[in-house]
Amino acid sequence: MVSAPATTVLVHSPYLGPASLRPLADALTALGHPVLLPDLRVTVNAAPVHQRLIGGFADAVEESPVDGDLVLVGHSGAGPLLPAFADALEIPVTGLVFLDADLPAPGRSWRDDAPADRMAHLKSISRDGLMPRWDRWFAPEALSAMVPDVRLLEEIVGEEAEVPLAFLKEPRPTVAWTGPCAYLRLSESYRTPFATARDLGWPVRELDSHHLAAAADPTTVVGPLTELVTELGAL
Repeated sequence: MVSAPATTVLVHSPYLGPASLRPLADALTALGHPVLLPDLRVTVNAAPVHQRLIGGFADAVEESPVDGDLVLVGHSGAGPLLPAFADALEIPVTGLVFLDADLPAPGRSWRDDAPADRMAHLKSISRDGLMPRWDRWFAPEALSAMVPDVRLLEEIVGEEAEVPLAFLKEPRPTVAWTGPCAYLRLSESYRTPFATARDLGWPVRELDSHHLAAAADPTTVVGPLTELVTELGAL
């Protein structure tokens, strides 16, 4: 009996929604790869955000009609949670791919490793304990330059959540992952975790693009992503 190919589970950033990865999901599907794109937005609107995200992810995946093993692909702020996501599942996970994402930092919060002025800025623009939607962290033209498709950008922005500021102070889960990992860098901002992944001997790829390339230019991203998934032995 031929085993079913692994399903690629695309995990969106806590600050965004599934629209930020849906074009990439469509590109994978067009190549014949089974894909799951859970919607985790409902889990990020109250603390403890990490705990709610993990529980919501496990429920979404376990209730979906997946067949065979999984490979988890985490974008941006979803990266540090990939080991905990894998640990929460009954379905076997064969590998983790960090897509322009932060790496796991067990027991440490985002605030522990972020520049003090960055944390101060986010605190200053928060209201009633909630951070503003992600697009409001930047000048308006920054996002439109990354995603020129107006309708797609409107969909991405419309899905953004107001995440509690407490999320940045919550210690990340202390879950060990001993399986294979890979890294795909899209933007300049993630050169440091990319270099760490490369130094650890992980399979890596890099593109000179931007953080939302999976939405705006999925045909460019899907090639190196499928190469990495193949290297992990998941397809």
